[in-house]
Amino acid sequence: MTAAGEGRRLVLLRHGRTAWNLAGRAQGHADTDLDETGHTQAAAAATSLAALAPAQLWSSDLARARQTASYVERATGLAAKADARLREYDVGARQGMDLDEFAAAFPAEHRQWLAGDGLPQVPGAESTDDVLDRMLPALREALGALAPGETGIVVTHGAALKVALLGLLGWPQELSTGLEGVHNCHWVEVRELAAGERLRLAAYNRRPS
Repeated sequence: MTAAGEGRRLVLLRHGRTAWNLAGRAQGHADTDLDETGHTQAAAAATSLAALAPAQLWSSDLARARQTASYVERATGLAAKADARLREYDVGARQGMDLDEFAAAFPAEHRQWLAGDGLPQVPGAESTDDVLDRMLPALREALGALAPGETGIVVTHGAALKVALLGLLGWPQELSTGLEGVHNCHWVEVRELAAGERLRLAAYNRRPS
């Protein structure tokens, strides 16, 4: 039982490792599967997250996120709700490329990426605003579905997670370069001190215990 005025908590979990993660290939909306290490990571994360007694579970509809969420389902007894709005950035024509292939195909955009001057705008790629326009409503709906004092888990993707976190907290996106990327099957926690109050960052890049 939770207290009526107790704040809610949202846990944003990055999916487990894939072969494309290992090879440094841009995944975007590619429906890649977890590799053996990714399955091991997901099982460990699920055990730790079950200890938080989550009340609800959401997941990106891409395979690597759904497979990660399946371990949380088994550990908690929850059924994940798939939501395409929780997908990674669509990386457009860069999908499937490693960094050398990216540099060869799009040299100007690769130089921009190396310089830290924002995301490379290759053909078909989403902008940060595009990602925020779909991620933030999905995350706010998830938070709103929780009763006071409850915890919800969202299984999503690294780059989209980081910009959505900043959006949820009301922080400028320029701070993104000052945050380390969230590792595979690590997570971020945001919470209210009391129901309805603004969200605060409670943990970043937390790993299974």
